[in-house]
Amino acid sequence: MKKTDTTISDLVGMIARGELMLPEMQRRYVWRAPRVRDLLDSLYRGYPSGSILVWETDTPAPTRDAAVSQARPSWAGHKLLLDGQQRLTSLSAVLRGEPVTVRGRKRPIEILFNLDHPDGPPAELVDHDADVESPIDDDPDDELEEDDKTLTDRLNDRTFVVANAALKAMPNWISVSEVMGGKKSPWDMVKGRVSSPDDPRVSRYMDRLARLQRIRDYPYVVQILERDLSYEEVADIFVRVNSLGMKLRGSDLALAQITAKWRDSLKLFEAFQEECEESWFTLDLGLLVRGLVIFATHQSRFKTVGGLSTAVLQEGWEQAKEGLRFAINFLRTNADIEDESLLSSPFFYFPIAAYAVRHNGVISEEATRALLHWLLVANARGYYSSSAESTLDADLAVVFKGGEPKDLTQAVLQKFGRLTVEAADFEKRGIRNPLFSTAFLAMKAKGALDWESGLGLSLTHQGRMHYIEHHHIFPRSVLQKAGYDRAEINEIANLAFITGRSNRRISNKRPADYLAEVASNRSWAALEAHCVPSDPGLHAVEAFPAFLAERRRRLADLVNAHFQRALAGTRG
Repeated sequence: MKKTDTTISDLVGMIARGELMLPEMQRRYVWRAPRVRDLLDSLYRGYPSGSILVWETDTPAPTRDAAVSQARPSWAGHKLLLDGQQRLTSLSAVLRGEPVTVRGRKRPIEILFNLDHPDGPPAELVDHDADVESPIDDDPDDELEEDDKTLTDRLNDRTFVVANAALKAMPNWISVSEVMGGKKSPWDMVKGRVSSPDDPRVSRYMDRLARLQRIRDYPYVVQILERDLSYEEVADIFVRVNSLGMKLRGSDLALAQITAKWRDSLKLFEAFQEECEESWFTLDLGLLVRGLVIFATHQSRFKTVGGLSTAVLQEGWEQAKEGLRFAINFLRTNADIEDESLLSSPFFYFPIAAYAVRHNGVISEEATRALLHWLLVANARGYYSSSAESTLDADLAVVFKGGEPKDLTQAVLQKFGRLTVEAADFEKRGIRNPLFSTAFLAMKAKGALDWESGLGLSLTHQGRMHYIEHHHIFPRSVLQKAGYDRAEINEIANLAFITGRSNRRISNKRPADYLAEVASNRSWAALEAHCVPSDPGLHAVEAFPAFLAERRRRLADLVNAHFQRALAGTRG
């Protein structure tokens, strides 16, 4: 195996020209912006950053699109990237100033460089700026939280950060892509940030920009596999390398084995992904591979993939598509779950899919109600949040051996001891708890409306101001000044679901000031549909603990009623 040192600039150029492609066995691009930030910090400091593994071949091999734009490749001197995709894709996006494609959508990766960063070792990196996904958008209070008052000071101790509008407006922060783009000289980038050419910061800034630009010259050790290897041998090497390094999920390694054996299967998986996206459901390739394995082997683990024939894989895929289509339709129309963000685990697709396939899509009324009841109860309790694969395999065994949805519900009962929720379950539970989505679904089913426009609750509203957001009934800034605990402030019992327009108009008004106004414009019933008590005695800041206690009780009653309506086959 040959080795050569190649600069980042050369590797990025090879990707842009289509000389370095991704084999079909590669997983998609998955890095979040904080990972890119940390990579740049390591390169800036000259720290080791691993090696790159490629395979040179003169024989056409199945490839997949990279997450960054590439020229149309020529097969002459073709190289396939086996290890280093996440790093080189990230660097291509930053150095070329281009967005990456993630799940069919383009998004930029913008990292800022601190011209005034401290000398010495890096500050501790904390992913405060990583994406925290929530099914309902957050509400932006006008005032910063107490802990956020020192955020700028903490960030100024760092060398690189993920960009935001506030930092971009500060003179000491500059876009890494702008520096790497080469359209401006270092002086052009510095002169607007200093008072004059004699400013003592000029020399320091110029030196740091030159050091940042030298990242392009950082040498990676590129290991090159021989041309005479077959695609199947290369796939085996890919699996072994990534298994030893624990860099890929089991589903990624299984995908590599499947695509090596079943050529062009990736295109089929990606086409089905796009089909699901049309119904607002995003299923990553790992989930689809797991679905294939489930229907091929009647269990969810990937260890047997290497021994499955192409015919078995193809049959498993056809059944997986049939079952997943049913599951998505069931979630949308029966459970009113509009996309996967309302599920506490994507594993819920599989028992539903398996039950549908096993019964050839012919399901009794009783089974339909019981399946919905199981889904809602299990989802609310985060049923697959621990020992997920073992729990899923136990459920699949029930279904494939002829069990019914009520048997799945019995397993939930055995795990948690009850099928209902209690007021205490909401105590100090926030948006990451499955009860958050469950409360949204229960309010939506009960007909709760936006407090201003009268729009029903939905995740698919058109227009940013009509998106449903979670609104702090008692504003965070008000409660912080009163000395309340963060967990209480962000508790589900202090959150309501209203549109962005309503949320911004309320802003950080106290409930004693705005709830009566909402009631006069609509009615107290409009508030009580959100489980907000009408008693004005509970709307004062000093009554916040009593308000939480009452709303927890109401939320528990609402959710339990939602469960019972599902079992009874009634709506609203």
